[in-house]
Amino acid sequence: MKQRLYLDTSVISFLKAEDSPEKMQDTVILWNNIKNNVYDVVISDLTIEELEKCPEPKRSYMFEKLKEIEMTVVKIENNVDELSRDFIKAGILKEKSFDDCRHIATAIMAKCDIIVSWNFKHIVNDKTIDGIKRIGNIKNLPEIKIYCPSMLIGDENAETSANE
Repeated sequence: MKQRLYLDTSVISFLKAEDSPEKMQDTVILWNNIKNNVYDVVISDLTIEELEKCPEPKRSYMFEKLKEIEMTVVKIENNVDELSRDFIKAGILKEKSFDDCRHIATAIMAKCDIIVSWNFKHIVNDKTIDGIKRIGNIKNLPEIKIYCPSMLIGDENAETSANE
């Protein structure tokens, strides 16, 4: 059974990040695995909104890349905003990071296995990961992993599947 990935905006953005060649290379490898249907992919309407704010020509490039993959786009619902506020009340993130909370909450509510992000400051870090796990246990929510793309491309199963 394929893992269900939630991609936040940073992953799509790093498909074209010449100023960060290693992250860009890892993102492209992950993207190729996604194109080969190694994963089921979910993004949110929030991701689309954030991509629309990017300057050209990068914005057009990212939307063209999205056309290459099969994905589900989920809408941000009230339960996502409620869970996001719970993350802030618990001190996991601050109010100014509300949209980061919304990405995490959307991934949980969409029953994703993994959130994939390059956002180490707010998402891919021990404080956030531990806090999300704690709130998830309290609220009896499905467990979710939080990884950067590099952590997925090292997965031998993904590499094998992508080469078949």
